[in-house]
Amino acid sequence: MQTILRIGTRGSPLALAQARETQSRLMAAHGLPEQAFEIVVIATSGDRIQDRPLSEAGGKGLFTKEIEEALLERRLDIAVHSSKDMPTTLPDGLELSAFLPREDARDAFIGKAARRIADLPRGATVGSSSLRRQALIRRMRPDLDVVMFRGNVNTRLRKLEEGVASGTILAYAGLKRLGLEHVITDLMSLDDFPPAPGQGAICIESRAGDADTHALLAAIHDVPTGQALACERAFLAALDGSCRTPIAGYATVADGQLSFAGLILSPDGAQSHEVRSAGLASDAARLGHAAGREVRAKAGETFFDGWA
Repeated sequence: MQTILRIGTRGSPLALAQARETQSRLMAAHGLPEQAFEIVVIATSGDRIQDRPLSEAGGKGLFTKEIEEALLERRLDIAVHSSKDMPTTLPDGLELSAFLPREDARDAFIGKAARRIADLPRGATVGSSSLRRQALIRRMRPDLDVVMFRGNVNTRLRKLEEGVASGTILAYAGLKRLGLEHVITDLMSLDDFPPAPGQGAICIESRAGDADTHALLAAIHDVPTGQALACERAFLAALDGSCRTPIAGYATVADGQLSFAGLILSPDGAQSHEVRSAGLASDAARLGHAAGREVRAKAGETFFDGWA
């Protein structure tokens, strides 16, 4: 059978699991066989750079640049991403066309020296590549030594086994998708350890105006997830947020109503500002943007100075 859709993805086990989930949902929705789809693996700059934080190397776009180039050059029909890896501004001619139903957005702690962060001995080392997680850890436990931990999920778990750190924090959703829930020693609460905007949600990017592809994707798009992510991405955009800044944000949608909680922190976790808002889910982007402007006003224009 002729290939109907070429699905672009990074090559990590988690990225491939997300691409296969997208493929399975499209097969079920349209009664198509596996042969109708081709999963195309593309190495990104973010995968190649492992020796320094992304904030020093160029930001979130390092995980999407080469895949988006392939989309624009028509070597792909769609691209499957972790929503939290997506910059707030997309290249001209591309758009986020669908979101799969969101997984649990919480973070998970994997501890070797203790089951919970609160129980780690003073001075213990915790590894994370996320500035948000680093700042939240420091806010909880200023005495801990927080170190940079790059690599895919399996690489980070291997580093933990090798004793590079006493614990690390990973997205619960990713561990579930990889069947690795058994390594989790504690789940972080959404209130004490709020997630990154987009965490737990898979998004699908395509060329703007590609009506045939959009018709295929419409069948698997989850409206509440799309509304929640519209709010969270608008919050990020209002703050000019990227992996250079510790920002958390999480929206939920029920019965047409949206609730949102956002947080910005200093990298050392010592300063933070929160915002909460609620309204119609159909007004998600405006609510997110307004929340971003509100928390920026609380913090003052100099709050982000020098962080990059």
